[in-house]
Amino acid sequence: MSSIAERIEAVMKERKVSRYKLAKDTGIPYTTVTQILNGRTKNPQITALQKIADYFDMQLDQLTKETEEAPKHNAPEWASTKDLADIKKILEEDQPVLFDGVPITDDTRQRAMDILTGLLWEAKELNKKTYGRKKKATPKDKE
Repeated sequence: MSSIAERIEAVMKERKVSRYKLAKDTGIPYTTVTQILNGRTKNPQITALQKIADYFDMQLDQLTKETEEAPKHNAPEWASTKDLADIKKILEEDQPVLFDGVPITDDTRQRAMDILTGLLWEAKELNKKTYGRKKKATPKDKE
């Protein structure tokens, strides 16, 4: 399983690009690049990833697509690629989460994100059932 950070690091190594050069040439702050590459930013903003992909003349999904063994964050079987992208976009903002003005721990944040992810999948499924295209009945459905 390879993470986004591992894939970016591999391309950087292959093309002999330092973190500093990547940050300077893309306009992404060096601290942001470092946090992404150190794995501290679990869900980097799509705009930063797009800049990195463009810099290396790659498609965005070459950096973001998960390997077969990588989990899809408990995505339901019915989830399409667009559904995965929608949920990721909602969750990718890397803003501090506070409780009574105090930042929560990384473990607590991850638990909250897992709960939020589950709720978003439920809402997406309900939305598809309520407002989505009507699926044509198949002989199996009529049984």
